[in-house]
Amino acid sequence: MSLQQPAIFCNMVFDWPARHWNAKHLSEVLHGKQIRFRMGMKNTNTVPQFETTCSYVEATLEEFLNWNCDQSRGSGPFRNYDHSQFWAYADYKYFVSLFENKTDVFRDVIWSDFGFPGRNGRESTLWIGSLGAHTPCHLDSYGCNLVFQVQGRKRWHLFPPEDTPFLYPTRIPYEESSVFSKISVVNPDLKCFPQFRKAQRHTVTLNPGQVLFVPRHWWHYVESIDPITVSINSWIELEEDHQARVEEAITRMLVCALKTAEDPDNTKAWLNPTEIEETSHEINCRYLNEAVSALFDHYRTSKKVDIEALGTNGEHTKTEGLNVHNHMEVEQPHSQNLTTGTVKQEAASPFGPDLVPVMPSSEEPSTERGRIFESDGNSLDGEHFGKSHCTKRQRMMYKSKNAIVEQIASNSTVAPSQTFISTDDLLDCLVNPQVTRIVAQLLIQGRTL
Repeated sequence: MSLQQPAIFCNMVFDWPARHWNAKHLSEVLHGKQIRFRMGMKNTNTVPQFETTCSYVEATLEEFLNWNCDQSRGSGPFRNYDHSQFWAYADYKYFVSLFENKTDVFRDVIWSDFGFPGRNGRESTLWIGSLGAHTPCHLDSYGCNLVFQVQGRKRWHLFPPEDTPFLYPTRIPYEESSVFSKISVVNPDLKCFPQFRKAQRHTVTLNPGQVLFVPRHWWHYVESIDPITVSINSWIELEEDHQARVEEAITRMLVCALKTAEDPDNTKAWLNPTEIEETSHEINCRYLNEAVSALFDHYRTSKKVDIEALGTNGEHTKTEGLNVHNHMEVEQPHSQNLTTGTVKQEAASPFGPDLVPVMPSSEEPSTERGRIFESDGNSLDGEHFGKSHCTKRQRMMYKSKNAIVEQIASNSTVAPSQTFISTDDLLDCLVNPQVTRIVAQLLIQGRTL
C-alpha cells in the first residue's frame, strides 16, 4: 500500500481456482445469462471513444464467443456488427450481480493473499473483451486498484497523478468516480493538446497470471491485444475516499445542474450509461449531505483524524493515531513528500523477481497504435519483463500551478479566436479535481465552525 508507482506481482495467483478460468468456462458457468456488451469501432481516431458514443448489445457469453470466433455476423445479437470493424467489451460486471445464484464462485478469487483478510470475488469486477476493446484514459476518484489478468493480454498506458494538467481532464461524459481525459492517448492530437507532450507515459503488457497494482489517482488507458481477454479487478478502499465522496457529490451537483439547464431532454449526450440514478437537484443535494454526514461519522467514530486539521491548501495533517500507509504522498504528488518517498523507496526497495515496477516508457505515442490490432506472440513473462525494465530514470516534477498556467497559455496561443465559453468549458474548470478538492475542504471547514 506504500508503493508510489504501478507494479506487477508475479507468482501470486498460481494456486487460485480463477487462474484456470477462461471465457469458455465462464460461458458454461453463466449458461444462458444475458450480459451487456459495449460495442466500439476499431479505428485510429484522435477522439476518445467514450461510452456515450458506443452502442450496446444484450447477449450471452456463448453468443459473444461464436461471433468472436466465427468472425461472421450471422443471425444473433451481433448480426449488425462486422467483426473486422467492431470490438465488444463486457466491462464493469460486478460478481455479486453476475454470479448472484452461484456465490461459490466468489471463493475462486483470493485477494486475501495480498493482505486483505476475507476479500474475494464478492468485492470483484469481471471484464471480458475482444481484440481492440478498451477503456478510455481516466483516473479513478476512489481507492487503488488490483487487476488480475486471467486470459489473453492487455496493454496498459499509465500516467502519474502529477501529469493531470497534461491529460486535459474532463467530467463529460459524467460518471461518478471517473475523471476522463480529452485525449486519445494512443493517437493524440498534439495540435489541440500540446501539453500532452510533457506527460510521462508508463506502458506495460499484462500477461495471464500477473496482477497489476495501480496506485491512487494514476491515469490509465487499457486495451485488449489478444482475440479474447478476461480480467478480474478489485478497488481497494482508502482513508481518502471519505473526502473524495464529498468531492464527487459536488461534481455531480454542478454537472447535472448545468448540463440539464443546457439541454433538459438529452442526458444521453453527457451522462455515462453506467449512471442510472436520478439526477434531479433535490436528489443530488441529498447525496451531497449524505456524503458530508458520512465523512463526519467516520472521523467521529474512528477518532483518527482531526477535522480542523483539514486545510484549504489541499494537504491533510496526519495525527499520531492515523493508520494510513503514506497515501497522501500519492495524493499530493507536487509536494516534496514524493521526492522524499522516492529516496526512501530506493534505499529499501520492495522490488524483486516477483514484484516488478512499471517504469516510464521511451516510446513515442504514435508508435503505440500500430500494435493494438496485432498479436505478434512476443509475450513477456514476469522474469523477462523484470530484466528489460530495471533501469531507473529520473523524471521531471512539474508543480501544479505552473503546469496549469502553461496549459492556459498554450491553449490561448493555439486557438486565439475561440472566445466562446461553452457549458463544458465552464464545467471543466469548476469540476477540475484540484478545484473540487478545495471546495470540499472549505465546505467541511465551514460546517465545523
